[in-house]
Amino acid sequence: MSAGSEGRLERSIAMIERLVAFDTTSRNSNLALIEDVRDYLAGHGVAVRLTHDETGGKANLWATIGPEAAGGVVLSGHTDVVPVDGQKWTSDPFKVDRRDGRLYGRGTCDMKGFLATALALVPDMAKAKLTVPIHLALSYDEEVGCLGVRGIIKDVTGNLPRPRAVIVGEPTSMQLIGGNKGTRVYHSDITGVPAHSSNPALGASAIDAAARLVGFLGELGREFEADADPLSPFDPPCSTFNVGVIHGGTAHNIVAETCHVTWSVRLVPTDDADAIEARIRRFCADELDPVLKAAAPHAGVVTEMITDVPGLAPDETSAAEALVRHLTGLNASGVVAYGAEAGLFQRAGMPAVIFGPGSIDQAHKADEYVDIDQIDQCADFIGKLIDWAKTAA
Repeated sequence: MSAGSEGRLERSIAMIERLVAFDTTSRNSNLALIEDVRDYLAGHGVAVRLTHDETGGKANLWATIGPEAAGGVVLSGHTDVVPVDGQKWTSDPFKVDRRDGRLYGRGTCDMKGFLATALALVPDMAKAKLTVPIHLALSYDEEVGCLGVRGIIKDVTGNLPRPRAVIVGEPTSMQLIGGNKGTRVYHSDITGVPAHSSNPALGASAIDAAARLVGFLGELGREFEADADPLSPFDPPCSTFNVGVIHGGTAHNIVAETCHVTWSVRLVPTDDADAIEARIRRFCADELDPVLKAAAPHAGVVTEMITDVPGLAPDETSAAEALVRHLTGLNASGVVAYGAEAGLFQRAGMPAVIFGPGSIDQAHKADEYVDIDQIDQCADFIGKLIDWAKTAA
């Protein structure tokens, strides 16, 4: 490790400690962290743009180092973290514990490690007289549906020069990821008609209807599994269905009046999410609603989509893949099943990849950590990006 590399690493670790100290669990505001980053960037002569949620209690941050020009590179990541409630940590989750070559703390891996490393190298970017801009994109509420980044994308596409590539720094162990599955989450409210259980025919059971819906989702899952592309890079190779939450009824001797089902689909990018949704809605309308409405006109199934995160379709020819390959020497890209913001950028016409320090296996659990060597590799990569951006056209 060179002296310069060691300096970048220590600055990165110090910035990780700084960011982790903010409890930005998704249920909380992230404004204290965003304001701290804004002030830090201002100290290096970097202006920022903020986009807020409807309440004003959360914000995204966009910053540009270099010329205000098209063709820049975005280093993107979310500021929110998952809860630590009920987890047994051996150290304070919001204070970095450095031991055994690792940095322990909530968000060290997912994904303040990446954001902190990018921020730590801002002084290097500012001194470099870049010919290609490097943009920093910090979003809120990724963990609850990739909500905040949509505001960044709207601002960029409507008001700013279009970047050439987006690097979303989710933990990939510094391996290039060119594709991930999308996610849609739905909530189905089923209304039946109550009756005494001694004569169920006088009512219409919401739980019976829910069971049929759950069964149909299972049938779809088996159908997609049977038709899976054997050459698919995804594991599992097809779109999958899951019923995550179900609750309904009031007592064993009452025909259930209500039942609520939360279910989701993990989508390979080539599947038509709208067509799948339409098929499920058609089943509810053709098979469930007639039975329920025969007992009372107000009964039936109402389904609402509560999360829609598109997948990242693999594209080995994209500008984002080409850039990361050029800077790292990596000659292959993979895919992952977990969700990320990259697909939203791609859908808006900005080529994207997922590439960052740490292993997803360490995310979301007690004693989350990132290996210091991974942060060193990330700092080295961003250093190469800076050198490239000084002379690239």
